[in-house]
Amino acid sequence: MKVLVVKNTTREAPGLLGNLLDAHGIRFDLVDLSKAERFPDPLRYKAMVILGGTDSANDRTGRMGNALAQIRRATVASIPYLGICLGMQMLVRANGGKVVKSGIKEIGWKDSEGRFFEMVLTAEGVADPLFKGLRSRLPVFQLHGELAVPTPSMALLATGEPCMNQAVRVGRIAYGLQGHFELTAELLGAWSVQDGDLMALRSGELERDYRKVRDKYERAGNAIMSNFLRLAGLL
Repeated sequence: MKVLVVKNTTREAPGLLGNLLDAHGIRFDLVDLSKAERFPDPLRYKAMVILGGTDSANDRTGRMGNALAQIRRATVASIPYLGICLGMQMLVRANGGKVVKSGIKEIGWKDSEGRFFEMVLTAEGVADPLFKGLRSRLPVFQLHGELAVPTPSMALLATGEPCMNQAVRVGRIAYGLQGHFELTAELLGAWSVQDGDLMALRSGELERDYRKVRDKYERAGNAIMSNFLRLAGLL
């Protein structure tokens, strides 16, 4: 009944998802690929979650090649999968889609015009059980410069601006989210002094914006993570 949680870089953490796993007594293995830790066999797990990171799904490294192969194995075997940011891009890339440079980076809570980022569910997204109980427009934290381009067989569950593809489903139970719905106050504090793009924002801006959207954002994040665990048969 264990969940496999994979970090692409050390500063990532399961955040809100980790809190839910702990609260429900769901055991999980946490693997850090950036420390050259072995990628376990995903078929031994009840579900798999891959977090974000600074790599690209297009990297031609042995580490990325192996991770993509493992994701493909899990998808073919219908292992419940949730990919966040880079984890979404890896899901799409592993299953025949593309990952391209974004025309504009999405960084933080707001775009360059000061508008808060939102993920907008498509009709298929509204009907998908991953978003059960949620409204169609959700505030989201962004931190990426690349964009996943799904194949026609993949379901586009949510869109956004300026980066169009914000949530996808591959097959029956493999999901990708471009935004960071796992974010906590602790993670935000750590990333704000570790990530160059976040450090370039005005002092205190991230924290002020977080306070404005925190209630709505955390409700959405907890609902999405809980729905995924239910789909995986863990709740």
